[in-house]
Formats: sequence, structure tokens, C-alpha cells
Amino acid sequence: MAANKSTQIGLTLLIALVSGYLFTLLRIPIPWLLGPMIGVWLTSRSSVKLQWPSYFQSAGLIIVGYAIGLSFTISTLQEIARQLPSMVILTLLLLLLCSLIAFGLSKLTGIPFPTALTGSIPGGLTQMIALAEETKGIDITVVTFLQASRLMIIVVSVPLLIFSPLVGSVPSAALPASPLVTETAGWGELFPSLIPYAIACTACAVIGKKVRFPTAYLLVPMLVAAALHLSGLPGPVLPPTFIAAAQLMIGCYVGLLLKPETLQNKLRIVSLAAASGVILVLGACGLSYLMTKMHPVSAATSLLSLSPGGMDQMGIIAHEIGANVSIVTSYQLFRTFFIFFAVPPLLRILFRKLVPDTGKLEQ
Repeated sequence: MAANKSTQIGLTLLIALVSGYLFTLLRIPIPWLLGPMIGVWLTSRSSVKLQWPSYFQSAGLIIVGYAIGLSFTISTLQEIARQLPSMVILTLLLLLLCSLIAFGLSKLTGIPFPTALTGSIPGGLTQMIALAEETKGIDITVVTFLQASRLMIIVVSVPLLIFSPLVGSVPSAALPASPLVTETAGWGELFPSLIPYAIACTACAVIGKKVRFPTAYLLVPMLVAAALHLSGLPGPVLPPTFIAAAQLMIGCYVGLLLKPETLQNKLRIVSLAAASGVILVLGACGLSYLMTKMHPVSAATSLLSLSPGGMDQMGIIAHEIGANVSIVTSYQLFRTFFIFFAVPPLLRILFRKLVPDTGKLEQ
């Protein structure tokens, strides 16, 4: 069985490498995230058995968290404080839009509203699945599909929008110097300065996971790296190969999560889930336009800041195109914290009223 599992993991890696390389040749944005995700997902729909341990994804998230954490500076924190009211307003508007989408989805498909709402809230795929697992009366399969399909639609469509004439972004290679993008360390320059960061980020991420810190493998390394960087401890910017490997590890995991064959009324749910994802992207575009009117930020930065696709995916895209990574991750971070610390208590109250017998969280 161990040999069979190793073979399936090796096959998954091979498919991911081929898909990523193919997407690179085709010049598709973030090829090492989209390529493995789509390649593994399509292959898994056949009779081929694939596996990808969750700890690979966790390692990828730690790498991304470290890379994002290095982008924070004192001036960035001051800008975040200045934009805090905007973060609150735009986050509430985005959650209101998601609630309206969930209500429509529930009416059109017959999915219970608590399940539709849990599947529509942009709180991160793995985190909302965890919330669904803790909540009685929630269909985890439907939540997983809604979250994963939304993520795939956003991760595929947002880069296309970013590079379209509507936004007018350009690949990072054509951008002026950016500390996060161009001042990468060579392989020989990573050590020993990377060692304290690697130990601190990994250890704190594991501890954060044990104490149920939200998105521990991404947020904790990001916060630790930012704190160490702001304290003056030099940290090397990772070579592009590191970032590509992190994208691959995350992409394989997400690709294997989407299993529409387990759904009832597949065609109806799939089509409406796709439609709701498109509506959410359009809503995010509208809010991002509002953000550009409120603050002097680029269209690409505002769209990535408000796209409900997960901080790791949006951070990777921002990193690739040279957008303001710290602003993007700050908006994504604020929404993540708001959703995980404010939304669950509200959902508990709402679900108890909607489904008195099954809407309680397990103790």
C-alpha cells in the first residue's frame, strides 16, 4: 500500500510538472499554480488514481507566507492604518454580495441556505470546509464543491482580467525594480540568513495549527516573517524556483478537492455555481473600481485586494505581476480575520434560527 501511495504521489507530481511547463510555454499567467491545478483536476476525473498529501500544501503555504511577509515595511503599515475604514466598508459590501448570491443559489437549487452560505463565503477553501465539518446540518460535499469551483473560477478569470486591456497590467519581467520581485537571493546566498526564518515560520505555523489559528500555515509564517523583517533581521528573497514549487504544491492540492461526481443534480448545481462565481468576480470588479476612487492604487492592486480567491492565490498573482503585494495581502488578511473571528458567531446565531435542530456547532 505504501508503494502504491508513493506511485500515486509521484504520478501527481509528474502531471503537475508537465502541466506547469505546458502553461509556461503557452505564457499563461501563474503557470505553476494554474497548470498543476487544472492538470491534476482533469486527470483525476479519469480512472487514474492520484494522491497529494496535505502536508505538501502546508509547506507551500509556509513558503508563500514567508515571501509575502518580507513585503511589509513601516510605510506599508502606515498605509494600511490609513485605509482601515475602507477595508471595513469594502469587506462588508463583499460579504453582503456573497450572502445575496447564496440566497439565490439556495432558492434555485433547493440547497439549504446554511449550506449555500457556508459554500459562498470567501473565507478560504480549507477554512470554510473546516467550519462546515464543525457545523451540524451542513452538506460538506456541496460546500467543498462551491468553494473549490469559486476558487478555480476566480484564480482562472482574475489573471485574465489583470492582463486584459481593461486593467492593463504587464508581466513582472517588464516592470521596474521591486524588492519582492527582483532582489532575489542566489541559492548560495540563502544560508545562513534563511535558517532563523525557516525555523521560526515552520515552528510557529505548527503551533498555530494546534491552537486552531485561522489559516495557520499561511498567516502565521507571514506574520512571523513580517515581524522579523521589521525588527531588522535580514531575510533573503526566495528565488523564483522556490515560489514556483510552492505554487505547484498548492495547485495539486486544490485540483484534487473538486469532485463534482459526488453531487446530486450535478448539471444544475455546476451551472449555477459557475454563474455565481462569475457574478462574484463582476462584483469584485465593481468594488475594486470603487477602491481606486478612494485611494491612489492601481486597478490590478485593487482587483487583487478584493478578489475573494484566497490570500495565497491573490498574493502569488500580485507577486508575479509586481502589484503592491503588501496592500493586496493586507486587504485579504483583514477579510480573513474578519470572517474567522466575526462571521462564525454570526453564523451560529443565524443557523440556530434557520435550522433549530441541526444548526448548532458541535462542542
